[in-house]
Amino acid sequence: MRNTREFKEAVAQTLAELARKGVTFAPATVEDAIERQITAVSEQLGIQVRSAWRYFDAEAMAARLAGGRASYEESSRNKSVGQAPMPPVGNPELALVLAGVPDSLAQTGGDLYAVIVNVAVNAWMAGHIHGEDGCTGCGERGPAGHDWEARMRIITEAQPDIAEWFDRDVWTAAVNDAGFTVTRR
Repeated sequence: MRNTREFKEAVAQTLAELARKGVTFAPATVEDAIERQITAVSEQLGIQVRSAWRYFDAEAMAARLAGGRASYEESSRNKSVGQAPMPPVGNPELALVLAGVPDSLAQTGGDLYAVIVNVAVNAWMAGHIHGEDGCTGCGERGPAGHDWEARMRIITEAQPDIAEWFDRDVWTAAVNDAGFTVTRR
């Protein structure tokens, strides 16, 4: 299916519609969504795949993908998000992780895999630390205990402007200043 003219046109049209909506997706994500939809239509209607293309609407597909993205972003603002192992949005420690990406890119010579592993591990740890007090797997904290609020306060006092790293433009400018940019092929 992916090598057909119809498929390639559907992907291009859907990406164009998403761009008009100001939403970006990796082309592979769009390709997967289109393939799933065409396969489902073909199976549900009992028709061949090539006949299912008449039911494809790039604008509707883009709207559904954009709606899914908006729904995900909205759910990320809910109070249920931010429980271990995910630190809450606005967490100073998470901001430190984001702030470390441009330097990590420079240090690794642009090894994106190494950067992503570093970010994943540090974000996981930040979430775990956030949830340690209620974590049944952490065991006894000992007489010193754990003061998560004090930890966040220390980070914020050491870097009062740490929240700027949640601004996509600030982060992108720092990545560019490190000599890197993200482009699609």
